[in-house]
Amino acid sequence: MKIVVITLFPEFIAQSLRFGVLGRAIDRGVLSVETRNPRDFVDDPHRTVDDRPYGGGPGMVLKAEPLRLAIVSARETVPRALRVYLAADGAPVTQERIARLAQLDELVLVAGRYEGIDERFVATQVDETLAVGDFVMSGGEIPALAVIDAVARLKPGTLGDAESAVQESFATGLLDWPHYTRPEVWNGLGVPPVLLGGNHAAIERWRRKQALGRTSQRRPDLLRRAKLGEAERRLLDEYMAEQGAPPEDAGTDS
Repeated sequence: MKIVVITLFPEFIAQSLRFGVLGRAIDRGVLSVETRNPRDFVDDPHRTVDDRPYGGGPGMVLKAEPLRLAIVSARETVPRALRVYLAADGAPVTQERIARLAQLDELVLVAGRYEGIDERFVATQVDETLAVGDFVMSGGEIPALAVIDAVARLKPGTLGDAESAVQESFATGLLDWPHYTRPEVWNGLGVPPVLLGGNHAAIERWRRKQALGRTSQRRPDLLRRAKLGEAERRLLDEYMAEQGAPPEDAGTDS
């Protein structure tokens, strides 16, 4: 997969790609990431890429033309790429959207800065606008890296165990279950006995119950969208009873 990031801080992107999962994906040839700096496409001595907003107000706005020229340059590498702008007013980044992006061979990510980008660029040069959360950041570089990391995890050859991507939070529409490792007792706290017994069916049942319960407690919005069968509903009720809480009102397949 080829990705080009449009950014005023290419060094930040390059340095961040050296570590962990992303570094391995690049070393293995699963992923290649290039950058384009809009400042490279202006000819004034100060390499100006921003200006004051029309109508007044604080901050500066990124100009459309340097960004357009950066897109033109990126298209030399990724001519068929989907162009995604990372901004606070975008559609939420979900695992479903990440899975769709992971099916692509080419992608352009535009990292905004300052107060935003000239809307004429967004309207004519961007295919989608995405946000990594309901909060504002100083720029789109960290959101772009978050998208790259999430996409890379779904590409074959990135993870040592491909099953990891299947079992993680959100992959099934629920949060992940709790995990434990050695030692068996830490600070007086033990590992749940079911995980020590070797009964794989019981372990899978416990994990599913924990995933349902955690989702109910931490992300009830996800649970409301989930289509639970009767068996899963009983597991959730069992979890809530263990927590001393009333049964959860979750959706079913009916």
